[in-house]
Amino acid sequence: MTDSKQSTNRRKFLTNLTIALGSVGTIFSLIPFLSSMSPSEKTKMAGAPVEVDVSTLKPGAFKIVEWRGKPVWVVRRTPEMLNKIEEEADYLSDPMSSENFQPRYAQNKYRSIKPEFLVLLGICTHLGCSPLYKPNKNTLEFGSNWKGGFFCPCHGSTFDLSGRVYKGVPAPSNLEVPPYHFLSETVIVVGENGAEV
Repeated sequence: MTDSKQSTNRRKFLTNLTIALGSVGTIFSLIPFLSSMSPSEKTKMAGAPVEVDVSTLKPGAFKIVEWRGKPVWVVRRTPEMLNKIEEEADYLSDPMSSENFQPRYAQNKYRSIKPEFLVLLGICTHLGCSPLYKPNKNTLEFGSNWKGGFFCPCHGSTFDLSGRVYKGVPAPSNLEVPPYHFLSETVIVVGENGAEV
């Protein structure tokens, strides 16, 4: 074999080897880039449904859980609270939750699957403040129509014990009901609809 033929074969071999190694290196360098494009475990968990155990929640009390970085309220209403909701409510802007998008199971005066348990996003529909839970009636600071509910201290919006907005306040609509369902008699799953839809 002549020197020039050996030199050509060697050059071809080295060129092919360089291309092969470069291709493998490129593939390996893309792995971290591609994996960085998929959501992290923390991000996946932030949007995941949340289970809420209501077995220890006393009537009249509420608890706050976090779902998608937002506060979600779970209120266990007393029979007295449910009776207040039953009363005529001409002071409410949207008593049956028909004006804005709500799950079908929230389009009633209780705005819930089971009247005893209310599940709401704890964010005012006006400018995103977090209203306060004020279940006691006959509180003069909220007016003569106050039968208990939620009060937003930022701009004075008021909502009843179903999260329905009062007429004449800055909030344009009822508090939002997130998707949820009952996993059992004492566990609520917030973040996904169940068979109730």
